Amino acid sequence: MKHWFSDLVAFQRDPLNFFLERGSNATEPLVPLSMGPYPVMLVADPNLIKPIMKADEAEIDKGRLIYKLREIIGRSSMTLSGESHKARRAALHQQLARGLATSYVPQISALVRQQAAALALEEKFDAHHATSRLTLRVICTILFGPNVLTRADENMLVEAIQLVEDDLAADIFKVLPDLPWVRRRKKARMQRGRDMMTFVVNRARAKASDASILRALEDLRLAPDEFGDEVLLLLLAGHHTTGTAAAWLLYHLASDPVLAARLADEAERVSDDAGEVIPGRLATAPVSLGFVREVLRLYPSAWWLSREVQRPLELAGRKLKRGTSLLISPWHLHRDPRFWDDPLVFNIERKFSGAAYLPFGAGPRACVGMGVGMLELQLLALDFAAAYSLLPLRVQPSDPKPSITLLPPDLPLHIKSRATGRSMWPVTHGV
Repeated sequence: MKHWFSDLVAFQRDPLNFFLERGSNATEPLVPLSMGPYPVMLVADPNLIKPIMKADEAEIDKGRLIYKLREIIGRSSMTLSGESHKARRAALHQQLARGLATSYVPQISALVRQQAAALALEEKFDAHHATSRLTLRVICTILFGPNVLTRADENMLVEAIQLVEDDLAADIFKVLPDLPWVRRRKKARMQRGRDMMTFVVNRARAKASDASILRALEDLRLAPDEFGDEVLLLLLAGHHTTGTAAAWLLYHLASDPVLAARLADEAERVSDDAGEVIPGRLATAPVSLGFVREVLRLYPSAWWLSREVQRPLELAGRKLKRGTSLLISPWHLHRDPRFWDDPLVFNIERKFSGAAYLPFGAGPRACVGMGVGMLELQLLALDFAAAYSLLPLRVQPSDPKPSITLLPPDLPLHIKSRATGRSMWPVTHGV
């Protein structure tokens, strides 16, 4: 007979396989999970996702699993609902849309090329170490403007993220509280990480450009703490989620020379005579778009999402009481053979439609930065393939590590300049 915690050990031992097994073998749309004193349901039917995400906040909203993130990102748009959430989202969306239409392509491409050239001097590098630094520079350029952060600032942000991530991930599904001294140690570590991030943000704020996201947030006239929380969220989400996906993108680029050659050809087709990417051509670049979408299918950075029932309701034939957590796992949905042919096979020719594909969430709470994330990954694929050849130094990588995001294992790669093709970028390509 099941008890309150009967699924918790299996989940904590291997959360990715737990979600995949329970979801793929589901015989009903909502799968009850015994993970503590509160009711938990795994959403196994992707057709329920949009109704859940679009539901009135009085019925289904963010809940205790999401609120645990407030220890780091405070009362930011990820942990808020209602008018405050809508106002912040609208301001970010407007500024991001303006940047996507004007300056982001040359800025991001310049950063990708600088990073690639530096890696070529090393010849061997770890994919995630490289992409996490790159995506940090990209989000900081979008947040503050070009060339605002120093290398010391970058190092401090990376250290701060490492301080807090694993502890926070472990605490989200924790049922029994830590012993007092363990809790004090974790709390001190989290506060130190947050203080380090705040220190860097305050330094950067003084130098931010007028066209930056930072200035758009200032127009909202948020309280100082709320402003800081929103900037920290953008730093963490914009850097970490894209950085993990980008590591897998480089690995698959290195593993498939035929794909790399196709991407190099496409890079030439979407660029002008000087080798600069023409933004308007990216939307009709099927090889790089299919590549990015397939990477995000197999390795969704946000491997789980959560909502909580706010008042008794009926969903998919089940009566749910207040406090019921609804877990949605893109990791499961993207690999479920009921929704995909040969789901574990990497295939950039797939058709990406249907409710079972949600690398950026769904509905009105979908990631506001999805356009920037897709652009960043597409430019990374095109620019690396155009100028460099990559080779994996490990035949079969280990599984990713589920934390707040889905962390890649060590992915050592070898890099060298391509002998043919568009191997030389413009010498003067500034940010």
